Amino acid sequence: MTKFYTLAMMFTASFAFAQAGAPAPYYNGFDFTQTGTALKTALAQKITSTHTKTLSYDGAEQAIKIIDLDPADATNTNVLLLYGFSNSICPSSQADDNDHRRRSKNSDGGGATCEWNREHTYAKSLGTPDLGTSGPGADAHHLRAADVQRNGDRGSEKFTAGSGTSHDVTSSTWYPGDEWKGDVARMMMYMYLRYGNRCLPKNVGVGTPVASDANMIDLFLQWNAEDPVSQYEDNRNTYLGNANNQYGQGNRNPFIDNPYLATMIWGGPAAENRWPSLSTHEFNPLSAVAVYPNPASNHKINIDSDIVLDEIQLININGQIVQEIKNPASQSNTYTLENLPSGFYFLKLASQNQTATKKVIVN
Repeated sequence: MTKFYTLAMMFTASFAFAQAGAPAPYYNGFDFTQTGTALKTALAQKITSTHTKTLSYDGAEQAIKIIDLDPADATNTNVLLLYGFSNSICPSSQADDNDHRRRSKNSDGGGATCEWNREHTYAKSLGTPDLGTSGPGADAHHLRAADVQRNGDRGSEKFTAGSGTSHDVTSSTWYPGDEWKGDVARMMMYMYLRYGNRCLPKNVGVGTPVASDANMIDLFLQWNAEDPVSQYEDNRNTYLGNANNQYGQGNRNPFIDNPYLATMIWGGPAAENRWPSLSTHEFNPLSAVAVYPNPASNHKINIDSDIVLDEIQLININGQIVQEIKNPASQSNTYTLENLPSGFYFLKLASQNQTATKKVIVN
């Protein structure tokens, strides 16, 4: 979400941006030296194991009255509306009713005029299967307050690239708006890690699958980098991450805590790194490829890779190429090299102008 700074926001900055220096205690003991699939798996396990309180759909609506409050409103009476952009508040002319960016927190109810409703940012019908209104369908990390009509305009359309305020791009695609696209991206990433195949990013957005993960698309990585985290996102993440709060789930959205974690997992444009102590090396998706068994047995090794490999070379310690396979064939994302002579080797992998070298031993 684009950051809008006001005097009221400055007073609460020290609280809201507590994650801007180092990881929260929530991550104590977590191994941030991991990248790629290993980091993705570890974060998924973290946010799943700490999700200790499951909200009902009604409970999530009550949570929204707290977590979606406008940080710029010192009276704590208005919630921000996803996709909205007009700063006027109801009552107003009906012509721009569904453009509103904020509304009274007590105006929930789903009416057509001047009311908001809790809405699935990950359109529930795009889940596999439909997310419903329990479990993933009631996870407050992706439920937001939204104007009834504007969210109705979005319906179950897929997210796509655009600019300006929220609008239909085609009859089947939706741009969430410059202010909200980063929020959307980080929620889609959270839902993917938390619920796996039930919430695949490729099913809710239009874009190109990334090399290291066919389920993630470049659109969300771009939005995550272009639209930094706001105080609003920090506040809701902090509340939901505390299970002692009445509507706290116990788990956090790691991509709000640090958008750069997405870069470390999937690559793409470098997102904001909110933890200066975290390495900002350029991510090579081939570094996450697994080679096993190592040492090899039966003169055979397997290479597990979600990335399509363009070339495999097996090089001995004298620098001689023992095997070279261009455009190798895989079975269920596994490449197999057989009949290997015993020895110590360097296994060089290439894909899309990137390379990685692994050390292997063949007994």
